[in-house]
Amino acid sequence: MEEFMLKNYLLITHSVEVMAALTGLFLLNKYKKTYHRFFVYFLLCLTICDFLGGYTRYVLPDRFLNFLIGTKLEKNHWWATLFWNIGAIMFLAFYFQKILKTKIFKDIIKFGSFIFLGISTVYIFFNWDKFFNTFFPIICVLGAVIIFLCSILYFLETLRSDKILTFYKSLNFYISTAIFIWWLIITPIVFYDVYFEYEIGSNNRDWNFMFLRRQIYLFANILMYSTFTFALIWCKPQND
Repeated sequence: MEEFMLKNYLLITHSVEVMAALTGLFLLNKYKKTYHRFFVYFLLCLTICDFLGGYTRYVLPDRFLNFLIGTKLEKNHWWATLFWNIGAIMFLAFYFQKILKTKIFKDIIKFGSFIFLGISTVYIFFNWDKFFNTFFPIICVLGAVIIFLCSILYFLETLRSDKILTFYKSLNFYISTAIFIWWLIITPIVFYDVYFEYEIGSNNRDWNFMFLRRQIYLFANILMYSTFTFALIWCKPQND
């Protein structure tokens, strides 16, 4: 089972990702009058961007993108940094500003997200060459801080309101929980990514680390996207 999951890592990841996006698309009319529709759009964009990021599989001498070999676009680190490490964080910050009712909480997220965007932009500017060859731990960690901030503020607001009585029916509760757990699992791995990148370029790869890393990502992805799919089906539309 473990060998099957590792060999089919991309297939499984894309499958649960597409499952969540298609579920949201199929149920879009159910949520069209609520802020939840923005989350459905996010899932669709996320799926498309993830597939586009797989262009590196065709950057080979015998593939049609062979002209990218030796260029800065040969690897997809830049793409993942833009659409996931920065883009996804900014969208989720925007989404939580929409669903939260407490003004100070909304302002905190807005202020924090703009600081994050500013720091990320400046850091990329001063590390332009590395932007195309590696991931930036500082951006990943700061992004995780924004996610934790959004989730915690949502939980606090829920605890202080009548929504606590029906939290298990709220799509936002499952979204907050799923992304909180995903970043909580994945963020510690970021500190080892520098080592991982080094090993890829060497003749002595640490296969145990590579397999463990892939297993953790696979588990986290399945958990998060399965939660999204379940929540979209189970929950009732509401601007909570």
